[in-house]
Amino acid sequence: MEQALSKLVMKKDILSDLPAFHCPAGYRLTSFQPEDERNWEDLIRHSFTREVKFVDKISDHVPLYSDRLLFICRGDQPVATATAWELGSGDPKSWYLHMVGVLPEYSGKGLGYAVSLAILHKIRESGGAAASLETDDFRLPAIRIYLKLGFQPVYLDDSHPGRWERILQSL
Repeated sequence: MEQALSKLVMKKDILSDLPAFHCPAGYRLTSFQPEDERNWEDLIRHSFTREVKFVDKISDHVPLYSDRLLFICRGDQPVATATAWELGSGDPKSWYLHMVGVLPEYSGKGLGYAVSLAILHKIRESGGAAASLETDDFRLPAIRIYLKLGFQPVYLDDSHPGRWERILQSL
């Protein structure tokens, strides 16, 4: 039986250097509202191609501040999302960029970058000084976005250097 690969980790040590946020033309940025659980689940199901329950991934784990779960919408339809978690250690560097997703038909329009940048601004506005995230080897478009935003690989186990080398060469 093959052992599952550990998640890849990336970190952005400085949030003071963020570029200004501009919502792409034709879209609008909104914060999560209580009736948005189904919208979030639908968006994540399509972007991650698997079922993820809101209660399992978000609301049962951390206090939910509606302004820390963002959507980019086309009209009334959420088409991209990202969440910011304060990890609760009291350390301003203990923030986590979580569950970034874009509907497949909206890929390549800069929405993953835009929603990630918007949530990083929320982290900074909330007192965060740095952020980390987890990702998978095959999420090359997302990794490209994270690198563009200034995230850097973190090497946590012996498999990471080789995996990161392959990823960076393919980008």
